[in-house]
Amino acid sequence: MAAITIAIVDDHPLFREGVSRSLSEIKDFVVVGEGASADDAAALAASHMPDVLLLDVSMPGGGIDAISQIALRSPQTKVLMLTASEEVDPLMAAMRRGAAGYVVKAIGSRGLVEAIRTVVGGSRYISPIMRAKVEQSLLDRPASLTPRETEVIELVAEGLSNKNIARRLEVQEKTIKHHMTEILFKLGASNRTEAAIRWRQGV
Repeated sequence: MAAITIAIVDDHPLFREGVSRSLSEIKDFVVVGEGASADDAAALAASHMPDVLLLDVSMPGGGIDAISQIALRSPQTKVLMLTASEEVDPLMAAMRRGAAGYVVKAIGSRGLVEAIRTVVGGSRYISPIMRAKVEQSLLDRPASLTPRETEVIELVAEGLSNKNIARRLEVQEKTIKHHMTEILFKLGASNRTEAAIRWRQGV
């Protein structure tokens, strides 16, 4: 089994060191670097290209603003946000920027390991307590897909890949990925299949 490389960026040293120590005890996890700011996150992404970068939402430079910089330097790195807050808006903003997951810091080591494995496996991870809040938020503010997003989800429901949807709609694949990020969020889905099911069910 290939090792999963992880970088941790959080401006609270005690928390960061505790997370690092805990994750280092997992046999296939390797912590390759630590930092305390958005600049550190970008530098770690460039120098180590970790599989996963744990990123504090509230830190110098702003965690959410750092996501795009990380993606530029290491596109394959999965960004897993860490937060002490249970507010929905930062979560939505982080997902729109391209975060792969959103974890409340009270999750515990076992839950964090699960979150890391989930995003490495290609799925999104949102802490259960936050998922419930997002679903309630969507109920309070019904999702409304744009005409283009509707086209995309209908093609997803037909079984087309992002690449084939891009060809069908004559746009770049990254444009479809952006639409999918919005669709997943608006439908409260964690992956394409769930989004297609929710769309078919009229959620």
